[in-house]
Amino acid sequence: MTSALRLVGTGLFACALSLSGCSDNAPSVPDAGTSDPQPVVELTDYVDVVPTEPCMDADYAAPRANCTDPASFRLTGCDLRAVGALEQSGVYQAVLRYHATSVFGAGFRLDTNPSFLGWPLVRNQVDAQGFFVTGEVTTSSKKKQRYALAGCHVPEPGRITGCFVRCTDGVPDYSGTFDARRMNLDREEDTGAQEMRLVSETAVPEGDPVDVYVTQGHAYVVSLPRRDEAGGLSVFNVSDPAHPVFVTRVSLPTDNYWNGVWSKGDALYVASGDSGLIVYDITNPASPQYVRALPGGVIDVHTVFVDGDRLYAMSPSPNGETLLFDVTSPLDPLLLNRISVPREGEISYPHDAFAYQDRLYVNHTRRGYVVLDVKRADWTPVLGTYAFDGQYSHANAVGTIDGRTIAFEGGERFGAHLRVLDVTHPANIQLIGQVKKRPQTSIHNMVLKGTRLYVAWYHEGVRVFDVAHPEQPKEIAAFDSFQEAHPHSTSSLYQGAIGIRVPGDGYVYAIDMSRGLLVLAEP
Repeated sequence: MTSALRLVGTGLFACALSLSGCSDNAPSVPDAGTSDPQPVVELTDYVDVVPTEPCMDADYAAPRANCTDPASFRLTGCDLRAVGALEQSGVYQAVLRYHATSVFGAGFRLDTNPSFLGWPLVRNQVDAQGFFVTGEVTTSSKKKQRYALAGCHVPEPGRITGCFVRCTDGVPDYSGTFDARRMNLDREEDTGAQEMRLVSETAVPEGDPVDVYVTQGHAYVVSLPRRDEAGGLSVFNVSDPAHPVFVTRVSLPTDNYWNGVWSKGDALYVASGDSGLIVYDITNPASPQYVRALPGGVIDVHTVFVDGDRLYAMSPSPNGETLLFDVTSPLDPLLLNRISVPREGEISYPHDAFAYQDRLYVNHTRRGYVVLDVKRADWTPVLGTYAFDGQYSHANAVGTIDGRTIAFEGGERFGAHLRVLDVTHPANIQLIGQVKKRPQTSIHNMVLKGTRLYVAWYHEGVRVFDVAHPEQPKEIAAFDSFQEAHPHSTSSLYQGAIGIRVPGDGYVYAIDMSRGLLVLAEP
C-alpha cells in the first residue's frame, strides 16, 4: 500500500483523491514473436473521454446542482427507472471526472453500513425517484466537504453512471460526471484463464495484512494497524499448506506499522514505518527474536528486497531514499549507501524496487520508473527513466526473456495498467505491451517466475500471465479473492489481493486485506 497514506496524514481519503485514471482503449501491440517489435504508444493511465451525460454542466466550476436537493440536478433524459432499480447493496468504485485532466477515484458502499470514502453516507436514496447518495468528509484543514452523486444510466449490470457535485462548507464549488462499478459484479470478457484452486484460507489475528514471505516451512505475514487493532507480524506454520497453523504474533509497543517482509538465512527483515529496517532472528522459525532496528532513529522503510548479499530498503521519509545494506552476515546488516534519485521538481520517493544483474529498478512513484547502476555500492548513477503524466510507479519485476531484459511495471492508483517494458537499453526504455482491467481498480504487487507473471491486483484478485511473448501477455489463471460482504471489507481502493509470493513449492501464497492468508495451487 502506498506510503502516501502516512505521508499526507489524511489516510485513504487523500490517496483516493489523487489525480489519475485509466483508458478504456488499450493501444495495439505487435504480433507475438516479432523480431523487431515496435514501441507501443504511451496513452497514460487516464485517457480523457468527454462524457455525454445530460446532467453534466457546461462549466464544471459553476455547478447548478447542490448537495441536498436531488431536484437540483438536471436529470431530463436520464433513465431514472433503471438507476432506481439498482440493488441497494454492494461495494462500488467510481471514477469522478470534472475536467479533461482532473479525475479521481472514490469508493462507496450501499448496504447495512453505507459509506463514501469510508465516511457514513448522509443520504442513501435508491428508489422509484432515482439514485441519489451523498457522503460527507472532513478535510485535513477541518472543512466539511460533501459529494452528492445523482444516477443517470445503468449501461450494464453492476455499473451506474451519472453526475456529481462537491460542496465545501455547504457551497457548491465544482461538478462533473461519475462512472461506478460494483466490485463483485465484474462482467469482463472471458480471457480463457482457468480458475485457481483455493487450498486454504486463514485469518490474520489483527490489523490489515499486506505482505507475506515464506521460508523454513513458515509464512510471515505483516500487517498495518486497522482502527483499534495494532499491526505487526503474524507467523503461520505452513508445512501443510492445506492446514496453516497460527503460531505467534510479534509487534513492538510503539511500532507496528509493518508493510514489507523478506528473509535471508536465519534473518527476517521487516519494513517498519517508524523504526526503519527491523531484524529478527528466526533460527527457530516459530519464534522470531528481535535483534535490532536499522539504521537508527525514526525512519520510514516501506518495502525491502534481497538480492544475494545485498538488501535494499526503500524509505519514503524523511529523505526519500533507498538504503543499501551488505547482508553477507544476515543477522548483522551493514549500511553501505543511501541512494537518492534526483526528483526533478516532483514530490516523489522510492516505493519498491527490484534488483537484477547489477541494476536496481526503482518504482519512484511520481518520478516514474528509474533504473540505477548498482555494480558499485558507493556510486549508483541513473541509467534511464520511464515516466508519463499522472504516473505513480509502485511495483515491478524484471527478467530475461528471449534474450532481452524485460520489466513488468504497475502503479498503485485506480486504472493502473500493467506495463511491459524492454529495458535492455535503460537509456532508451521501450513500452512494448500492456494489460488493463477495470478502470476503477489498482495493481499492487507482482512476482516473475521464468515466463509466468503473478500479479496481486486488489479487487481483480490474483492474475497469472504467460509472458513468453512479452508483447502479448496471456492470462492463464485467476482467483477472485475480493468479498464485499466480508466483515473487514471496505469501500477503499485498497481491498482484495495485495501481497503475493511464489516460493516454488507448488503453491501461491497471497494476502487478501480482508480474508488474510490464501494458499492457492499453482496453475
